[in-house]
Amino acid sequence: MTFTSGFRCLVAAAVTAVAAFGVAAQADEMADIKAAGVINVGIFPDFPPFSSVAADMSTVGYDVDVANDIGKVLGVKVKLVPINGQNRIAFLNDKRVDMLMSVGYSDERAQAIGFAGAYAPYYIAVIGPQATKIEGPADMAGKTIAVNQGTLEDTSLTKAAPESATIRRFPNYAAVIQAFISGQTDLMAVGNNVGAQVLEKQTALKPEEKFQLMSSPSHIAVRKGEDALISTIDGAIKTMIDDGTLNAASEKWLKTPMKVENLQTKN
Repeated sequence: MTFTSGFRCLVAAAVTAVAAFGVAAQADEMADIKAAGVINVGIFPDFPPFSSVAADMSTVGYDVDVANDIGKVLGVKVKLVPINGQNRIAFLNDKRVDMLMSVGYSDERAQAIGFAGAYAPYYIAVIGPQATKIEGPADMAGKTIAVNQGTLEDTSLTKAAPESATIRRFPNYAAVIQAFISGQTDLMAVGNNVGAQVLEKQTALKPEEKFQLMSSPSHIAVRKGEDALISTIDGAIKTMIDDGTLNAASEKWLKTPMKVENLQTKN
């Protein structure tokens, strides 16, 4: 055997070993979770109605209900781990959590982490009183609309609003909501997470979603290459859609029926 051919054999063997290790490591992820009897779930501690701290100091919300249902499918306990927007990807890749809730998909993120299917709607909606007839962007003509300045909502509304519409920009969501419910504006444009709080509390005004400006649903993220875990999560989500569990969570926390089309990206 020549030096060259011998070297090629060593390289081939090394590549095979690395590939085998990768497959074994991937297979061990599900095994590790089941062996531990617990799945560590990264979740925002203050992101109502998806997650927030209740009066008894427990964490509740849409994300919590979905995470617990996935835990039941896996046959393990769910341990909620507080994360934030800055540390959550590091927590995932450092194996401090096994999956993350409420992650928006992007091609850039997909280079670093794996994505299961969409499980939660995130969309920007125009909200107005039940008595006000608004069916699409053209109907905003002559209306005054509140929005949080410099946000994705602001960008989407500015793009869609007719020239005769007046956009009033506020520094935070509390100011947007206050302007709308006090009658300073006819409408407001907010994400469905913010809108859910208004739909629940303002029974006299009877606000409702009029139409959507854009949709970018939330996904569950896992470590790159965890195909078995992704498949299991996707199966659990499909079951929750089919048996109405996801709809029940949506009506409970988001105050609106689950629509499958809201789990599809639309810009």
